[in-house]
Parts: sequence; structure tokens; C-alpha cells
Amino acid sequence: MLKIESAEVIIVRLPLKFRFETSFGVQTEKVVPLLVLHGHGLEGVAEGTMEAAPMYREETITGALHLLKAVFLPRILGKTFANPEALYDALGDFRGNKMARAMVEMAAWDLWARTLEVPLGQLLGGRKEKVEVGVSLGIQSDEQATVDIVRRHVEQGYRRIKLKIKPGWDIQPVRAAREAFPDIKLTVDANSAYTLADTGRLRALDEYDLVYIEQPLAWDDLPDHAELQKRIRTPLCLDESVTSAQDARKALAMHAGGVINLKVSRVGGHAEARRVHDIAASFGAPVWCGGMLESGIGRAHNIHLSTLPNFKLPGDTSSASRYWEQDIINEPLEAADGLMPVPSGPGTGVSLNREFIARIAELHEEQHA
Repeated sequence: MLKIESAEVIIVRLPLKFRFETSFGVQTEKVVPLLVLHGHGLEGVAEGTMEAAPMYREETITGALHLLKAVFLPRILGKTFANPEALYDALGDFRGNKMARAMVEMAAWDLWARTLEVPLGQLLGGRKEKVEVGVSLGIQSDEQATVDIVRRHVEQGYRRIKLKIKPGWDIQPVRAAREAFPDIKLTVDANSAYTLADTGRLRALDEYDLVYIEQPLAWDDLPDHAELQKRIRTPLCLDESVTSAQDARKALAMHAGGVINLKVSRVGGHAEARRVHDIAASFGAPVWCGGMLESGIGRAHNIHLSTLPNFKLPGDTSSASRYWEQDIINEPLEAADGLMPVPSGPGTGVSLNREFIARIAELHEEQHA
């Protein structure tokens, strides 16, 4: 049984070590919402991946904080649940807002795994001790800069290179990277920046032996993805379009893509992520774990989820030191030769650096039953 006794809501702001440009715009820092659930003398922690503005999906940090404090936490504080799925069911009559609900569910999974004294990945059904890691590289100033940054990460051992693209900056960086590195696993991510009118440009990418093209079309348009997939050889990978196992089933059944970028917060938490994983496996479609510039808390959750067997492609769980001068957890999360060790302790296996958080927190509130 899982009793939720109290909660903390924390906001920190972390400067990125580099300028990260996508078709959405440029990011130089990350605002990190954290939820800590207390029970049984232990704590479970999760991270929100929504942004200040609704660019990726419709959720925002401001909206999520209101829902957590005014709606979701009052439903669970002081109550006892059979498991994290039962806790999530207590929020089941609320529509949407999956990233906010995922914070509650994921913190509950961490707490439950700690009460059972087992690693989270093992509790989810994973068995890997290390997971394959790729890297996501933002839009660079020119082709040479693209080749240079790809080279640095190839030399660091990353097992897949993903380039961000947008209309007007797609064939050039891909061609440059492929000519310089003919044998690497290379992918691109469009973040919904194209339409079917761009089919010719996307079809031209077929020449560069990409593993997949990620989310080229609108986040809510599976039919056009299915039409595009008919017109090009390169497999499409769906990201924003899949927010549930039902979405995954429909997308794969209509051949809207052949790969799924599985982000646990986007689908509402670990239980639904596991269902998406299983649906994809039943279609023979591999999944991989996407990233949202997470701190060590979200990164650790992603690593544990990636231990499930159908995570057959390298994910975005690259070394934390790529992003931050100092992370908010005590334990290092560092890949070697393209492999990220899975934290071995109970739950996520990582812990908050409370001293650092006390210095940088922009919000820190406690809530009781």
C-alpha cells in the first residue's frame, strides 16, 4: 500500500551550457518544476516537462502548478492507494493535462519502488543494466559548425546523432553530416515544422540513409503523416502525435509512422508509457526514449523506463554534464561509449541535492492533507 502524507512543489531555473535552437526557437535555460511526495518515511520525486509557453504541447508551467496545488494534490494527500496506477485513477475524471498528471504518477512510482526497495526499472519490467544513448543537436550556424559538433559527439561515443531541422535548414546539414560520417546512425527532428506541401523536400532526405524523420508534420495530424509515409522511404517517427496507447495503436494501424519517440510525461506517466511500449511491440515498431532537457530527476526516470525490451533504438538520455554546470541531484548520470548505466538504488536511484536547491529555488511550497 502507498500512503501519501505530504507534498512539496519546487521550481528551479538552470542555465544551459549551450544555445539550443529548434524550429520552435532558441533555448538558453530550463525552468524545472519538481514534485516531491512524502510517505512511509521516504520521498518520491518527479519532474514536469511542460514549458512556460505551450510550444511543444498545450500545457504550461503556470497551468500545471495551479492544477497540482488546487486540484490534483488535494485528491491524493492523506489517502492510501494500492499502487501508483490506483493513485493515477483518482485523477482519472480530469481531461488532458497529462504532463501535470504525470508528475503525480511518476513521483508515486518512485516512492512505491523505494518502499519496496527495488529499482524503478525493475518494477516496471525492465532488465537492462545499461541503455544505449544518442544525442540531440540543435540547429547550428552553418554546415561546418554542424559537422564540427557532430564530430565531437561521435568521438564521445554516442550511438545515434539527431539533428534538429526546419524549413530552409534541412538538406544542407544532413548532407554535410552524412558526407563527413557515412556510417553513423543519423536522424532528424522537425518538431512539426512542415506540411504535405513540403513532401519534395522531405523526400530528398531519403538519399541520406536516415534511421527516421521525427515528427515532420503537425502534432495533431495523423492522417497527413500516413499520407507522407506513403510518399517517402524513410520511416517516420511520431513524437507529439502520440499521447496514449490508443494514439499509438491508431497511428501504427494507419501506417502514420514506424517508430515512436516515447516520452513518459507526454503520455501521462509510467503506466501509460508501458502500455504504449507494449502496443508498439505488438506492431513490430521500436520505441526510444525522448528528452525534454530534463534535470537529473527526469533523466533518471527516463533511464529506468528505457530498460524495457522494446526500447531498441538509442534514446536522448545523454550525459547530464552536457547540459548543466551543476545538476540538482547528488549522483552523476554520465554515459560512456554510448551507454548510460542505470542507477542501481531503490526507486530512481537518485536524490535531490537539497543544499543546492535551497540556494536556487524560485518556489518551494509544502502541502499537507
